[in-house]
Amino acid sequence: MSKKDAVKEKQAKAPKAARKKATRNARPPRGSLFLISTFLVASAVLRVGIGASEAIAREEGPLDSPMAAMSAPQTCEQPEDMRALMAAFDEREKRIAKKEEEIRNRMQALSVADAEVSRKLAALEEAEGKLRSVIAMAETAADDDVSRLTRVYETMKPKNVAALFEEMDPEFAAGFIARMNPDSAAGVMAGLSPHAAYSISVVLAGRNANVPTE
Repeated sequence: MSKKDAVKEKQAKAPKAARKKATRNARPPRGSLFLISTFLVASAVLRVGIGASEAIAREEGPLDSPMAAMSAPQTCEQPEDMRALMAAFDEREKRIAKKEEEIRNRMQALSVADAEVSRKLAALEEAEGKLRSVIAMAETAADDDVSRLTRVYETMKPKNVAALFEEMDPEFAAGFIARMNPDSAAGVMAGLSPHAAYSISVVLAGRNANVPTE
């Protein structure tokens, strides 16, 4: 091959080599292609998933409707006779409550009245006790006075005492004769008139007749 033919062949090969080098520079690297492919695949998967979800939702929509209807609040209207029965029960409960209130009020009033009666009875018993004490004191004082007067009559002369007893009521004079000692009583009875002595003796006998013998 001549030098001229070699130069021609070299010149012919040079543009081909330049074109190969430009092609290599124009190709994107393998890492970029892999990343782009991954994004495309992920996008396709998401689209498929969304479409499947929509399809399932469309298929399950009619099935969810009964559940939604069941979960929704429903109003149950009572029959007329049931409403009347409930109204009758309510009215009966009101009457019972009213009666119970009346009974409680009456019981409270009775309790107050009972307390008042108890208080008055206690006051009456206290007054009665005081009255008995006063009567006992009066009786004791009267008895002391009679005993003292009897001792006075015993110290007097029998004829003077007899003159006084002649003017006294027989029952009253008999009371003094009964309290006097036997000797003084005998002297007084001896100085009395027969009528006065008889009347006093009858009163004394009547008192002794009421005394039990056994």
